[in-house]
Amino acid sequence: MSVWVVSGTGTEIGKTVVTSAVAAAAVAAGRTVAVLKPAQTGVGPQEPGDAAEAVRLAGPSVTAVELARYPEPLAPNTAARRAGLAAVSPAQVAEAARRLSADHDLVLVEGAGGLLVHFDDEGNTLADAARLLGAPTLIVAPAGLGTLNSTALTAQALRARDLEALGVVVGSWPQSPDLAARCNLADFPRTSGLPLLGAVPEGSGALPPERFRTEAPTWLAPGLSGTWSAQAFLTAWSPPAYAAPADA
Repeated sequence: MSVWVVSGTGTEIGKTVVTSAVAAAAVAAGRTVAVLKPAQTGVGPQEPGDAAEAVRLAGPSVTAVELARYPEPLAPNTAARRAGLAAVSPAQVAEAARRLSADHDLVLVEGAGGLLVHFDDEGNTLADAARLLGAPTLIVAPAGLGTLNSTALTAQALRARDLEALGVVVGSWPQSPDLAARCNLADFPRTSGLPLLGAVPEGSGALPPERFRTEAPTWLAPGLSGTWSAQAFLTAWSPPAYAAPADA
């Protein structure tokens, strides 16, 4: 079973676009892919959600599954309670992912916001679903000031639960990155203890889908079915004389 959990360090940082890019790169590599969204919040009944966006960007061969939808843009348990709807449990997430893995090479489970956002009133989280699945987690982080702390905290939360982390992908790399973003590239591995596995350019979600699918592998490292090189990216963007770690 090949299931990966995709978690952001917060909201609105490019998690869905990264999920779509990973899906597109996997499809380009000849794999069958499903995207599972356990809890979609802040989207109306007839509006496309994050899983549908992954299909739009990564291609119609991607299977999209959404377990629950809540109208208000809140944490899943809060949104479910306010809507008078049932919450999603980690067991339901794990069952759905296992079912999809039976006929897909890769299942991507996209969380809502950060790793420890509550799914239900019992305090269950995306991390609990990852534990039930034995699935590694890919962390999506923003580029700029403040990201090192939130990324390190997410990595520590995974380690504290004996969960595997794949690495970090920058969810939206600016066209004109400031000094903090450029320094953060070398500091991500140092502070989180995880490899940098990609950087998705800002605005990629607005690309025509065909172009998105063509370019997605160039944003991701080989471990994510891509061709992106962390060392080359660091060389291109790190400030002059900035000491990158030897294993970057």
